[in-house]
Amino acid sequence: MKLILMTPPYFFTEEHQILNALFDEGLELLHVRKPDSAPVYSERLLSLIRDNYHKRIVVHDHFYLSHEYRLRGIHLNQRNTQLPDNYKGQISCTCHTALELASRTKMCDYVFLAPPIAPEGQQTDATYFSPEQLSVFAAHRVIGKKVMAFGHMTLDHVSMLRDYGFGGIVILGDLWNRFGIHSSQDFKPIITQFRKLKRAAEG
Repeated sequence: MKLILMTPPYFFTEEHQILNALFDEGLELLHVRKPDSAPVYSERLLSLIRDNYHKRIVVHDHFYLSHEYRLRGIHLNQRNTQLPDNYKGQISCTCHTALELASRTKMCDYVFLAPPIAPEGQQTDATYFSPEQLSVFAAHRVIGKKVMAFGHMTLDHVSMLRDYGFGGIVILGDLWNRFGIHSSQDFKPIITQFRKLKRAAEG
C-alpha cells in the first residue's frame, strides 16, 4: 500500500524540518493542503524542503506552484475544481461517493475516498461507509489500487484497509497529533510513528 502524508492546515516553525526528516525516512508522497492561506507561505515552505524531494509533493491550492517548483502534481477539491490551462502532470482528487469514484478514477492518477470509516467510538451514519458497504465496493472493484483511504486514518486501520483492496492510506492526525507546535521541540515521536506506519503499509 502507498503511504501518503497530508500536511496540517496551518503552518508552524518546525514543519519543514519534520518534512525533510520524513522524506529522509522514505516518505513517498506528501500532499500540501493549506486552505485559505496566502501563496507566499506555501512558497516559503516549499523553498525550505530540499529540491530533490519536490517530485514527491502534490499541492491542493495555488496550482502554479506545481510548475514553479516542479512538483509531482495537483489535487482537485471543492475550492479548486478546474485544471490549469495547459497543465501537464499528475492529477488526484477527493471523492465522497461510489459514483464519484467510478467517474473520477478514470480521469485521475489516483483518488481519495473520504471518509471511508467512522472514527473510533462513533457510530457509522450517512457520512461514513459501513463495513458492509466497503465489502460490496471491494467485491465490485469500486475500490482498487487507485483509491486511497482518507479521514481519521491510523496505524490500526492499515491491515483492514488492505483487506478491502485500498491502494493506500492518507495519514494526518495520527502523525501530527504527536507534536505540539506550541510546546514541543523534539519530533522523534513523529519519526517513530512514521516508521511504524511505513512498515505496516509495506506489510
